Amino acid sequence: MSLLSHLTIDELTPLLQSVQRSLTVHSHYELFHWLQEDVQSFLPHDVMIAVWGDFTQGEVCHDVVSSLKGVRTDTFDDKRVQPLASMLFAQWVGCGHTPFCIDRSDNVGLDALDDETTAHALGKMQTGLVHGFKDQRGRHDCLYLLLGPDKLGTAKARDALRFLLPYIDTAFRQVAHLPEQYYDRSRAGGGAVLDDTFDTTVPLCGLSEREMEIMEWVRLGKTNLEIGSILEISAFTVKNHMQRIFKKLDVLNRAQAVAKVELHRHQIAR
Repeated sequence: MSLLSHLTIDELTPLLQSVQRSLTVHSHYELFHWLQEDVQSFLPHDVMIAVWGDFTQGEVCHDVVSSLKGVRTDTFDDKRVQPLASMLFAQWVGCGHTPFCIDRSDNVGLDALDDETTAHALGKMQTGLVHGFKDQRGRHDCLYLLLGPDKLGTAKARDALRFLLPYIDTAFRQVAHLPEQYYDRSRAGGGAVLDDTFDTTVPLCGLSEREMEIMEWVRLGKTNLEIGSILEISAFTVKNHMQRIFKKLDVLNRAQAVAKVELHRHQIAR
């Protein structure tokens, strides 16, 4: 049975209004209010985690929308979210690309999201609802994890997520990355710009300006997917740049490439 078969005529109007309002979301503030005021009536939840990217390579980004204090996008880094997201994505594929429920007793790894900051808030989230999209045209598969009360485990909630996810996905895609998703906060202090101790416009080792720019982000630990998002190019294009960089530097991997560029930088700085 579909969601529409569960709804009365009086419930259809707010559903269609919610769908229409999803097209007007263009900021995190608007996304938060749309999820809390519109989606809540059909999918009661406290936390929504969106993860997207190449799950097979473990190169993913995430966004968190939550009404819980201290549970925000910058609370979790991608390396912390990735193992759980990849496992849930594989499980979703195994379920035939249909929504499924999880809880802490299933030992699915929800505890990996808990730390000193979030344990109190997330510890109350016993139920999760998972659904996603398989991107057949690129490498930007998407996974959505909703955490909340037991009502998330009902058949009606699963049907609601199946119906609403295209609009939820559209709303998320209309919102720009947060600054924390672009920059290395551990080095620069939240929201700071890329470390420009060395001028990336100065060619080194025969690298072009664009290749130097990419190498700066590689030095900061960013994945191809993250670099592509930052530079507004595809992860595939970044991969091609990296292959040319390896060839120019005569190295085999990213660590060797960073080390060689750093060596030349220090030689120039002397």
